[in-house]
Amino acid sequence: MTAADTGRPRPPRTRPTPRTGFRGAVGRMGAALGQWLRRPLTSLHLILGVFGLLTLFGLVMVLSASAVESYTADGSSYSVFTRQLIFCVPGLILFWVGLRVPPRALRAVASAALMAGVVALIAVLLVGQERGGSRGWFVLGPISIQPSEAVKVALTLWGAHVLVARRAVMHRWKYALSPVVPVTVVLLTLLVLQPDLGGAVTLGMVLVALLFYAGAPMRLMLALTGGAVAGAIVLALTASYRLDRINAFLSPGGDPLSGDYQARQALYSLADGGLFGVGLGQGRAKWSYLPNAHNDFIFAIIGEELGFIGAFAVLALFATLAYTGLRIAARNTDPWLKLVVATSTTWLVAQAAINICYVVGLLPVTGLQLPLISSGGTSLVVTMFVFGTLANAARHEPEAIAALKQHGQGRVARMLRLPMPTPYRAPATRRPAQRGRVR
Repeated sequence: MTAADTGRPRPPRTRPTPRTGFRGAVGRMGAALGQWLRRPLTSLHLILGVFGLLTLFGLVMVLSASAVESYTADGSSYSVFTRQLIFCVPGLILFWVGLRVPPRALRAVASAALMAGVVALIAVLLVGQERGGSRGWFVLGPISIQPSEAVKVALTLWGAHVLVARRAVMHRWKYALSPVVPVTVVLLTLLVLQPDLGGAVTLGMVLVALLFYAGAPMRLMLALTGGAVAGAIVLALTASYRLDRINAFLSPGGDPLSGDYQARQALYSLADGGLFGVGLGQGRAKWSYLPNAHNDFIFAIIGEELGFIGAFAVLALFATLAYTGLRIAARNTDPWLKLVVATSTTWLVAQAAINICYVVGLLPVTGLQLPLISSGGTSLVVTMFVFGTLANAARHEPEAIAALKQHGQGRVARMLRLPMPTPYRAPATRRPAQRGRVR
């Protein structure tokens, strides 16, 4: 029986309408993003994009933040920017080295690199130049080198080499602690003797990240964290300038010209920026109001001149770095490369987080730089090498290797003479020889 037989009106036909409006656009964008993230070379493109954007953004902001101080000191508004630009040359060379050298070759030189780092830290205490109360630089004419920056990379490569070889027994404290923790304590002691509290904090983060991603027991991690906090308290109480920073952080309403002057001026800069900022190059804090405007507190200049939009862009870039680095570590099959990538990513992102947090008043001032953005020669060069290593690891993802072998490398890779990445092969395990039967 039909609708006509019963006398009831037939309902009109309806066609499924496509999703339109805002929700439809968001759904299509989400689907396109998910499809792009599933491509085999997405990790490489992401890490190269973050590296390029942070480097260019850093050069622009160093030029803007240092112009007044450069002119006051040298009579030229471009002296600090020119120095930063010059350090980009060896930095890009080391980025290419990190991108080109096979992971097994990097692992082979890890022990030698750490030994060289220890020798350099001892030598800098004897013949290094003192700056800002810390004897941590080798000065060769107009070039200054800070060995503590390179030691972080050496500890990452060597620590991953040792811990990966012991990953089957990492649940036992004896093997998890030795020899990585004693060697790190020696390095931390040498840094404290300079003194370089910021470098010591970063090196401690490298150690914690190595042990965490290597699978150390959680009780060991808690014990090390407690020891690190106790050590930081002792260091804060043994130096007057560190104690002033702690007091200024705990009592922000004190004397505006005391220990919290720099942090207070940074907050004023951020407040002046508002949503869109006062304009690139138009900030007022760099006119001798905010010390180290182009170095430790460059994020305050970003917030003042580019506003919340510019500050959020920096946060988004480092968040993308965190996602991409952990994605590369998860998608690789080489255990040593996985540990190096995860530790390096955690180190860079945590250093950026600490810098931003003390600029906005959430942490006491520690003197850590904002990676690739703050002015600093050795830090810039070392960070560029780390990004090269991350990009190299992205090329060694199994899906990326298969795609490169199937479609070939691009024009840029051929121009840079990058070798074709090879799949990871686990080392052969030796079986104990069986004794012959006695008949």
